[in-house]
Amino acid sequence: MTDVLPRLTEALADRYRLERELGQGGMATVYLAQDIKHDRRVAIKVLRPELAAVIGAERFLSEIKTTANLQHPHILPLHDSGEADGFLFYVMPYVEGETVRDRISREKQLPVDDAVQITTEVAAALDYAHRHGVIHRDIKPENILLHDGSALVADFGIALAVSTAGTRMTETGMSLGTPHYMSPEQAMGEREITARSDVYALGCVLYEMLTGDPPFTGSTAQAIVARVVTETPRPMLPQRMTIPVHVEAAVLTSLQKLPADRFKTAAEFAEALADRSYASKTTVMLAVHAPSHRSPLLLAGWGLAAVAVLAALWGWFRPEPPHPVARYGLGFPEGQAPNGAVAISPDGSRLVYEGPSDDGQGQLWVKDRSQYTAVPLAGTLSPGAPVVSPDGQWIAFSQANQLKKIPIGGGAAITLSDSSWGASPAWLDDGTLLYTRVGLALGRVSDAGGAVTIVWRPDSTGGGPFFLAPLPGARGAIFTLCVNLCRGSSLWVLDLTSGATRQLFPEARQGWYLPTGQIAYVRADGGMFAAPFDLKTLEVRSTPVPVLENLSLRSGIIPNLAFSTTGTLIMQAGAGGAQFGVHELVWVDRTGRETVVDSSWNFRLSISNGNVGWSLSPDGRRIAIGLNTNSGDDIWIKELPAGPLSRLTFDSTSEERPRWTPDGKSVTYIVDGASSLRQRAANGTGKEEVVLDTPGLNLLDGSWSKDGQWLLLRVGGNSATNKLRNILTFRPGVDSAPVELLSSSNADESAPALSPDGKWLAYTSDETGRNEVYIRPFPNVDDGKWQVSTNGAQAPLWAHSGRELFYVDAERNMMVVAVPAAGPSQLGARSRLFTLGNGLFLSNAEWYTPFDVSPDDKRFIMARQVTAGSEAQTTFILVENWFDEVKAKVGGK
Repeated sequence: MTDVLPRLTEALADRYRLERELGQGGMATVYLAQDIKHDRRVAIKVLRPELAAVIGAERFLSEIKTTANLQHPHILPLHDSGEADGFLFYVMPYVEGETVRDRISREKQLPVDDAVQITTEVAAALDYAHRHGVIHRDIKPENILLHDGSALVADFGIALAVSTAGTRMTETGMSLGTPHYMSPEQAMGEREITARSDVYALGCVLYEMLTGDPPFTGSTAQAIVARVVTETPRPMLPQRMTIPVHVEAAVLTSLQKLPADRFKTAAEFAEALADRSYASKTTVMLAVHAPSHRSPLLLAGWGLAAVAVLAALWGWFRPEPPHPVARYGLGFPEGQAPNGAVAISPDGSRLVYEGPSDDGQGQLWVKDRSQYTAVPLAGTLSPGAPVVSPDGQWIAFSQANQLKKIPIGGGAAITLSDSSWGASPAWLDDGTLLYTRVGLALGRVSDAGGAVTIVWRPDSTGGGPFFLAPLPGARGAIFTLCVNLCRGSSLWVLDLTSGATRQLFPEARQGWYLPTGQIAYVRADGGMFAAPFDLKTLEVRSTPVPVLENLSLRSGIIPNLAFSTTGTLIMQAGAGGAQFGVHELVWVDRTGRETVVDSSWNFRLSISNGNVGWSLSPDGRRIAIGLNTNSGDDIWIKELPAGPLSRLTFDSTSEERPRWTPDGKSVTYIVDGASSLRQRAANGTGKEEVVLDTPGLNLLDGSWSKDGQWLLLRVGGNSATNKLRNILTFRPGVDSAPVELLSSSNADESAPALSPDGKWLAYTSDETGRNEVYIRPFPNVDDGKWQVSTNGAQAPLWAHSGRELFYVDAERNMMVVAVPAAGPSQLGARSRLFTLGNGLFLSNAEWYTPFDVSPDDKRFIMARQVTAGSEAQTTFILVENWFDEVKAKVGGK
């Protein structure tokens, strides 16, 4: 075709001025030209002579009229077509930009949102064309242009004309389509190609945008076609765990071998990509990877046809052997998805997890792998992380600071201990449980109940043991030593024979001993590492190597996974690190009625830090709020109800827990990790001032008395005691250092709240084994003490009148108690105002009150969840034979 350009230049001189060749494909050559009449740049596609001869000029010009009438925002339009000096051509706009192929070549894998958006736009174009009787037949990355943020499908101009050529085109050895993106029926040369063939090709493109490779690859076209016809796609989630499970399910549906098993229309494909519950609605098995998993009937049907065609065209082929490890995306019915910790029975047959409940407290669910739906367990509201007994018959969990067990099939719960922190006990194979007690000692109790033995206490450096995992033979346990609300953590081993502990890894979120002889642990970045472990010496034998990546961290801290003794792993995949939920501010009156403060504004809260704090200004017209943005955790000021939002802090550190000064002119806040309380004018003028530096103390909150004379401080991991939390006071200009307020107490205290007149301190303490609300005189706290709540409570808050105290009980009821002017010696009756509705934010309420009250005491300002963010949009993956994968990477028995 070396003489094409001069011949075309001469033949089209009255209409187009050809400039240069842009590229060549299997069907045509593309030239850049100037449309003389309309003074615009265009792309002219000239069919290869052998293709033009097969189609014929008359047929081409007739059929292309249909595609010329396709007018859609995501279809590259057809400007012109015709015959010039024996060449068939058609004219399209020249688009500045790139193709999807260009972007894949540059980025390898596209962001999930971008890939889904491109696919959705292409699906809209295909659906429109299909409804007008046009099948594209050659959807591939090269035919999808990206211009001004939108996708444009090219080459509809040739589709219908080529399709009518029928068998004459096959006789030339040419075919419309590209092997990597051909549907099985197209690869087999079937005459009747439907819209579902385009759906298949689009699924291939999305697969490649997400994973970096097409579903099927090979060294030759013959090898690719062989795999297209007989094999199933490689799993997507193992290649990239951040792919949402519903997206994988939609892609796999589009890639079904039989057209009848795919989406009926491209529009249905797009709808599935937008439907986060799609995985629970489809019967398509997710991430099936080996030929041995395919239906024998399907293999027989496609296999016989494939042998006939491929033997004639390309010769014999042999499929790859099956892989030893299988991964499946797990879908859950609507309203049954896990929203907390997961556990699995030793034989891998049952999944136990924290899930939703009608009242918003959450409850335990049990899902049998043979059943689609899960079953809630009555009597398990507000549970702590569950574990399953070694015999698979019982579940241990914490509830209201009690350690309990319940039959896995349902029944009455049995209390084993009255003092439990609730962070993943370890069920040893001798019939005892190790668990974290209130006060942070490790206790050991029989699974039949009875006396508790304290086996270990943390030293005076602070922190506490959480997330326990058993060692075989009741030798001991692995646990995480947490400091600063688990923002810092390390992995330790406890030897029950000697009572000694040893640090294994300085930076780890949670760890386990694997039956194959390794210690596995997850880091803060969501990566899992493993190393051989000597059970006799309790020592790590070699350098850890990575075995999993991109694990989702529940609450931004805890990896959400569990495994059976048979090697079945259940894990929640996603971006490592902090997870976020989108919230809005609401007013909640004393009857529980909720009213949105500003419907045009919402914000995200880090589930990692839980509630980073907000408080109303003294006049109730502004709110200081800690927000999680892409720039970090900072303090912002919002004018209420619908006024502007202005940023108060800008540095790279994390600021949180804002509190107004009594005059309403400034805001104080904590600088995370700096043990520092700082202050800045609320209007953003002036510089940040240091109010108090507290080296050696884990400062978590600081609030002012109404007269501005006192600061109430909440700390964690106080080096003076074994307590995790404590309350201190500081008088600026008077005290040289903070003073412990409740030095006579051995319990943990938090959530301090000072009455408006400064005479009474409300706070929470776990001195009874569970958090309750108390009142003491201030500052002479040892002059009296009155217990306000009786059945568990958190988040005390004084009314501005000083005559009422609000708090939330263990059943999420907003309670109020009258406090006489003379003091709390004769408290009024406790009254329930309302039950906090689903979505109202109570994270970390045992440490910090996550709401405020209006100046007239008639309503509360709270955060309500709008969308659950990545934490609740769960991507759970089931991995079979996972231990084999670990052994292959690490070594083991």
